[in-house]
Amino acid sequence: MLKEKIISSYYIKHLKVKEISEKLSISSAYVTKIIKQDSRYAQEKQYRKDISKNKRRIDKNKFIKNKRDNKRIEDNYQAIKAQHDQASRELSKSKSLSNESFRKWNYSAYTYNSSKR
Repeated sequence: MLKEKIISSYYIKHLKVKEISEKLSISSAYVTKIIKQDSRYAQEKQYRKDISKNKRRIDKNKFIKNKRDNKRIEDNYQAIKAQHDQASRELSKSKSLSNESFRKWNYSAYTYNSSKR
């Protein structure tokens, strides 16, 4: 009866050896011994290996995508920071602003905001 529980938990429910041993309060070595005696062991091992491989591939793709997104955010931040630094240099050159510098700095004054009218 114990062997049947071990086999059904491993092959049908696809539980790990450690989970089975904790659930049934037996040693993991005994669980391993029982499941290795079954003829389906090699097939189950390959099945679990394939699942792990697919999971690693998906996780790797997620990691690369997150890294790419973080790089894009960092690049945008650097571009905006460079624009800000350039604007600060232009504004701090002299006490009076040229018309062009003033228009660049206060661009919102020259655009029509339809929501505020």
